Amino acid sequence: MTKAPAKSGMIRKQRCAIYTRKSSEEGLEQEFNSLHAQREACEAFIASQRSEGWVLVRDQYDDGGISGGTLERAGLKRLLEDIEDGLVDVVVVYKIDRLSRSLADFAKLVEVFDRNGVTFVSVTQSFNTTTSMGRLTLNILLSFAQFEREVTAERIRDKVAASRKKGMWMGGVPPYGYRVENRKLVIDEEAGDHVRWIFARFLETGSGTELAREVGKRGICTPRGNRIDKKYLYRMLNNRAYIGEAVHKGDSYPGEHDAIIDRETWDRVHTILQESPRKRAARTRADTPALLKGLLFGPDGAAFSPTHTRKGDKLYRYYVSQTVLKHGAGSCPVGRVPAGEVEAAVIDQLRAVFRQPEIVAGTWKAARAHADDITESDARAALQQLDPLWDELFPAEHARIVALLVERVDIGVGGLNVRLRVDGLGGLAREMLAGGIGEAA
Repeated sequence: MTKAPAKSGMIRKQRCAIYTRKSSEEGLEQEFNSLHAQREACEAFIASQRSEGWVLVRDQYDDGGISGGTLERAGLKRLLEDIEDGLVDVVVVYKIDRLSRSLADFAKLVEVFDRNGVTFVSVTQSFNTTTSMGRLTLNILLSFAQFEREVTAERIRDKVAASRKKGMWMGGVPPYGYRVENRKLVIDEEAGDHVRWIFARFLETGSGTELAREVGKRGICTPRGNRIDKKYLYRMLNNRAYIGEAVHKGDSYPGEHDAIIDRETWDRVHTILQESPRKRAARTRADTPALLKGLLFGPDGAAFSPTHTRKGDKLYRYYVSQTVLKHGAGSCPVGRVPAGEVEAAVIDQLRAVFRQPEIVAGTWKAARAHADDITESDARAALQQLDPLWDELFPAEHARIVALLVERVDIGVGGLNVRLRVDGLGGLAREMLAGGIGEAA
């Protein structure tokens, strides 16, 4: 019994796209022009490779009257789009320079080809990336392209460095407070005033968090209209352009532009910035009034007093029962509670209260005792406005509002109970309607 002959391996179809280009428009009106001659030669080459599965795609990719020094060509763009869509396996050209006269651009095109598994053939130059010799030649060309890019980048870096050392503005987004005129930084008066205020206010507060809140309340935004946050402010406070300097790789040089901030202010600001952020934050918290001072009482009726302790750079705040202070630990079932936790619990209850209908009705009645023209909807609107506004208020304002609204907070083993001042809610509603809280924020 004889064996059946083995089946020959299947040859995969290779879809071939021909690209043609002519730099000038001269002769394009002829019935048979240069583009036709290029296509005819490429078609003949594809036909000779039919045994390898090469077939010509229907679409034509031609650019007449366009230089090879640019990639902005309609025919080439269509070809690249079809390559990205997986419609082409082989790109065939008459000569390499038909595809591009720029080595750097040619390297970009080859990157697209490689990414999509597309090979490249020049029919008159024996350049075929489907062969090992063609790939070697391509790698040599790409090496020269990489060398050209690196040399160009070095020249640009050297020029930028030399220009920055002369204090010249070398482009990019100008610092807040400046605009660019004739390739030079010029002070924008309105934004420049904001920069001076930011530096001066930081000297007063020493806190980036507080400064960010005040900047938001004043409506100061980035040139693109975005909110200025703490990170943006610290970049401003460390930008030496504001003292008239140009910086390159960490070194400062006298700039061609005018300074917005004087050297004395700059030095004072950076004296503060050199201090540990933790220390500055701890000092800010220590200077803030205790939220529940005089309001918090334990299960035995004794008041709780605010206190704090430090471990290293960290500040820990507590409320301690007067019973414990007088009679020692164990004399009160609660004794000492973390300030942050109990304050957050009280604030959460207050914010929930602002949304309760019966509280709104009581607030309206209390507010009417002092102003007959306040309606229940006015009282509801005022309390609803306070809830989202709360996070924007300063700690001192939090303490003032809590003292206005809370009559007493009783804390026990099972939790805490907040007793409100209804007349305080009425006064707060009137203040909200008058705009007092918004201005204080």
